[in-house]
Amino acid sequence: MLGEGIIKGMAETARNFLGSYVSDERLTTVQYPEERSPQIENARQFPFLVFDGDDPMKGLRCVACQICEKECPPKCIYIVKSKDKRVDYKGQAQFYPATFDIDLSVCMSCQICVEVCPFESIKMDTEYELSTADRFGGLLVNKHQLAKSNEHSRKIHPTDATASDAALAAEVAKAQAKAKADAEAKAKAAAEAKVKAAAATQPPSAPATA
Repeated sequence: MLGEGIIKGMAETARNFLGSYVSDERLTTVQYPEERSPQIENARQFPFLVFDGDDPMKGLRCVACQICEKECPPKCIYIVKSKDKRVDYKGQAQFYPATFDIDLSVCMSCQICVEVCPFESIKMDTEYELSTADRFGGLLVNKHQLAKSNEHSRKIHPTDATASDAALAAEVAKAQAKAKADAEAKAKAAAEAKVKAAAATQPPSAPATA
């Protein structure tokens, strides 16, 4: 029938229009800022640094490898590696960022820094209320402002956080197994060396007489 497609399209438009007044799924307007639409899990705004434990600075997963700084397309990340090392979540001595700054006025929220990080230390936040009267200094955030707990990551990105926790747990288990194997090998070598030393200090036995 001539115009059947037009009629179907208008009917769909009318259905959506009328449904927007009665269906919760179609009520697109919220009374912001008193009301806020919940963020979906895949929403992303700007990066933050993940830390474990209670101390944001001691618990930072970042080891200042600077991969994210090099791969960042707009070059909004600035990192200075520490001179000393401290023990990380695997019990290994690692460098840490003495300085870690992100210029949010330049960041394009591409998430490349998250994708290239081998330590699960940087994730994308869902916070979008970042307006400030200071166009430059107010949007240049340091590691103290960027640090957020792993619990925050689990809350906003539960699926990704679960995968990250599993990967880190596997790394910890691998490191512990290697440390145990190394300790056992050292103990065995020490025992063998002790036996050899004891054998070397024993006087030669007298020859048997007829």
